[in-house]
Amino acid sequence: MLYRLEIENFHSVRDRQVLDLSIAANVTDPGGRFAPLFPGSDVRAPKVIALYGANASGKTTVLKALQFLVGFTRDSVGRTVPGFPCEPFNDEESASSPVKLAIEFGGVMDLDPKRMSDVQSGVAVQYGLYRYELVLDSRDGVVQRVHSETLRQKPGAKGKWQRVFERDIAGEIKGCASFPISGFQQLRNTLRSNASVISSFALFQHPTASIFFDFLKAVFGNMYSEGGSANDQALANLFAHSPELVDVLNEDLRRIDIGVGQMHIENTANGPLLLFRHDGLRHDVTWPSESNGTRAFIRLFPLLTFALQRGGIAIVDEFDILIHPLILPEILRWFYDGATRNPHDAQIWLSCHSASLLDDLEKEEVAFCEKDGKGRTSVYSLMDVKAVRRDDNLYGKYLSGVYGAVPQIG
Repeated sequence: MLYRLEIENFHSVRDRQVLDLSIAANVTDPGGRFAPLFPGSDVRAPKVIALYGANASGKTTVLKALQFLVGFTRDSVGRTVPGFPCEPFNDEESASSPVKLAIEFGGVMDLDPKRMSDVQSGVAVQYGLYRYELVLDSRDGVVQRVHSETLRQKPGAKGKWQRVFERDIAGEIKGCASFPISGFQQLRNTLRSNASVISSFALFQHPTASIFFDFLKAVFGNMYSEGGSANDQALANLFAHSPELVDVLNEDLRRIDIGVGQMHIENTANGPLLLFRHDGLRHDVTWPSESNGTRAFIRLFPLLTFALQRGGIAIVDEFDILIHPLILPEILRWFYDGATRNPHDAQIWLSCHSASLLDDLEKEEVAFCEKDGKGRTSVYSLMDVKAVRRDDNLYGKYLSGVYGAVPQIG
């Protein structure tokens, strides 16, 4: 489980912000909403993390930081343009200051192919915490290169952090027994200044880097960097090649009763075509003619389903846009359903404006973003706000300004 995110000098976040979502063992879990950081851990984290705040308060920035970290670690070796798809805070002092990002999460210790074989065979292995840190150099408002990149582990969540690998500004890399560098010395000369150790080593079949790379493939987001957008034809192609995904989608479409009886696919000369059957209508409805809300739901559906199936993370910006408020808590319930829908403790990180959804959330699941008069975003968990009770009306108190992070009008 991912339980900690740190952001500094990244887009609208200027000063270091720490979002720590760890939940102590003595906190009551209302309905399977929390999961251990790793098997056997007393400390837990929420499966749902909802970011609230006014427009332009920095909610997207927080999610973008998380998605950037994952994308950099997993995909940067394949990046074909120079630089980085991020920027420092927009003031004079920050323009040449480093961008700093970090995450902490639970997992199997000393990862290597044998350890993964033990896990798959049911052999007892040691778990603990990981910490990944990335520092990027900036100059005149442009992110230039990796300054340092570090992955550490803490077996059993006890003691000091231990090195898995460390990379310095010169590209020198130090590994460990479970992340050997010997045999991969040539990568020191070819490691690009805008590519990660994990993505670069995984490209050359480094055994441990490849395992981490596979884990990172279980993170899915709906934000597209550098001006990209969702490709609906690619979505149709995905459904055309995933009949089991279509079956699951149709079950949910019928259950949530949005008027669609079934989605099916017709192969045409121009590629797969998504068609929708509605009760009482003579002809199927095509994708462009379907409602915006239905299309928004279907665009989200694959990334939510894949994260749930693989025990990964779904990163969803503007979760409530175009989707009916009564459907939103139903989607969140998928993540609480550990028996069938979410057996591997997947998480969803989302931004949202629908205050009514707060009635369906616990304080451990809510975080706020707020921007000051100089454009600087601050991030804090509702757990950090004093005297918030389990039975508080989060909806009413948020709208009344008790927790901050609401628009100031007038």
